[in-house]
Amino acid sequence: MVYTARLFRLSATYGSTTLGLRLLHSTRPVGSAALGQIQASQLQKTLTTKPKPLVPKEDLIFGHVFTDHMLTFEWTAKAGWGRPQIKPYGPLQIDPCCAVLHYALECFEGLKAYRDAQGKVRLFRPEKNMERMNNSAERLHLPQFEGSQVLECIKELLRTDERWVPEGRGYSLYLRPTLISTENTLGVHRSNSAMLFVIASPCGPYFPTGFKAVSLYCDETNVRAWPGGVGNKKLGSNYAPSIGPQVMAESKGYQQVLWTIGDDHELMEVGTMNLFVFWRTEDGNTELVTPPLDGTILPGVTRDSILELTRSWGEFKVSERKINMKQLARASDEGRLLEVFGAGTACVVTPVNRIHFQGKDYQVPLDPANSESQAGPLAARIYNTLFAIQYGELPSKWSVVV
Repeated sequence: MVYTARLFRLSATYGSTTLGLRLLHSTRPVGSAALGQIQASQLQKTLTTKPKPLVPKEDLIFGHVFTDHMLTFEWTAKAGWGRPQIKPYGPLQIDPCCAVLHYALECFEGLKAYRDAQGKVRLFRPEKNMERMNNSAERLHLPQFEGSQVLECIKELLRTDERWVPEGRGYSLYLRPTLISTENTLGVHRSNSAMLFVIASPCGPYFPTGFKAVSLYCDETNVRAWPGGVGNKKLGSNYAPSIGPQVMAESKGYQQVLWTIGDDHELMEVGTMNLFVFWRTEDGNTELVTPPLDGTILPGVTRDSILELTRSWGEFKVSERKINMKQLARASDEGRLLEVFGAGTACVVTPVNRIHFQGKDYQVPLDPANSESQAGPLAARIYNTLFAIQYGELPSKWSVVV
């Protein structure tokens, strides 16, 4: 067996100054399974010479401001994953015939970093995002990776740009890992080159003045996903076709699309969020129900957290099962509908106050004990509990200190 010795230098360059110079020596068999895998220990860091001024946190708009640096990983079918790099944030250089531009060979993730009251930076269940991203990559035949190694590199990006993690409850740094094909030939086929990169954007509270309930338009014409499709993967190609129906819903006076499928109008998702319905069933039981992961539903990290959390309470039935719009409408007419809300990384939970279906608006109760609240008591309780975990106020294995 042939072995090769390699020297890796982990360095950080700020202008003409090199920081933290270290030599690492390793040997590995040529052609072994270890060759071409992401190694956080090989991370190279080049710091910007022109740090950006911080934007006042009160002026932050989601996805408009980005930190000083980005994290990149290059991959080729021949060599595997190259050395991770933290470098100044800037444009990517790709060929005009790059496959991501023509065939949407791309997947992404969304997670947040939070600063707790002691100043520590925390992540919320980040291993779930790595797992889901690998599942998305597999569907596109893009390269998979060792999630724990990528997370270590993401943590170093957070340490590098720590000043961009805003202070204050409700503020966070949004992280967007993205994997694209960089294949520079036309033709629909498996990619021979790819890039994984991570960018970060500071953002403020989703509801800066408290909960804002949204109205939904049940789209009976368009579908978000279908059996055998890719609704359970976080692909950019899932989002572009939703823009038209969203614009249509807004033109009718509604804020989000309620996605359904089939003649029975089975509920799927709300906008870009997972959907939850809290009601009293016809047999008198109180139940929290969300559509099952049947291949058409995105396995949201917040969705999974809500299911695990509410089941641990043991106060009502928690179900993952099919539910249709006609059942929901009947429950509303009969006074059995208690709450409807969406769930996702950006908002944690988003209350719903009305749903339009087949020419009629169905009102969704909010908090009967608080006329000023736009969230039902269950949505508010879930939000406050997860919020407390994310900011380290409530001890939990879900909160990872960077």
